[in-house]
Parts: sequence; structure tokens; C-alpha cells
Amino acid sequence: MTFLSSTGATKEQDEALLAVFKELGDAMLVEERLMNAGLVLASCGIAYALRYIRANTQGGVLMGFTPADAQRIVAQTMKGAASLLSNGSSHPESEIDKVTTPAGLTIRGLNAMERNGFTTSIIEGLMASMPK
Repeated sequence: MTFLSSTGATKEQDEALLAVFKELGDAMLVEERLMNAGLVLASCGIAYALRYIRANTQGGVLMGFTPADAQRIVAQTMKGAASLLSNGSSHPESEIDKVTTPAGLTIRGLNAMERNGFTTSIIEGLMASMPK
């Protein structure tokens, strides 16, 4: 993910610059004040996502899978979750709702994670990573 910011450029110039960088991957034009936030989400976010994958893999081992099989399952699950959001037309909560049945396994697991500070921990980690 590449973040670009411009001052005084025309819309056409911004679009041309974005097109060049999108040849290398995804790129986004952001206000300059958001450059550090983009850095944290994209760069530090890799480590945070991998830490989640590691924890999920450890849970899979606890449930009986080999580490290699658990990691494979988790990696494929993450790939699937990311693909649901990659076109930008869906919100994570709407996708979560599709796999969360009343009184089911998923809602019990989500609630246990929230009781233990899942969302708060992620947000606090992101904010702690912001350059001062």
C-alpha cells in the first residue's frame, strides 16, 4: 500500500500519479495529516495481523491440529476474509453477521474475545504506534 499526498496538483495530475504507483500495488491519495496513520495501518498492521494469525494458529494446535495444518487453515481463512472486503463494497460487520448465527459458536467466540479486550487492544496498539 502506497500513500501519496499532493499540494497544488490538478485532479488529472493526481490521477496520473496514482496510476503509476498502482502499477506496483494499491495506492491511495490522502491528506498529508494522514500519512503517519497510513504508515501505521499498513506497515505496523502487517505485524498485528501476523500476531493474530499466530494466536489463531496456537488455538488450532490446542484444538488438535499440527502447527503446520493450523497455520494453513488460518492463512486460507485470512485470505478469504480479506477477499470479502477487497472490492470495498462491504463492511466487516455485515460479513460477520453472515456467519454469526443466533446462540451459535461464532457469537460466543466473538463475545469472549471482546470481554478480553480484543478491539480495545488493537486500537490501543495502533495509537501507541503513531509517531509522536
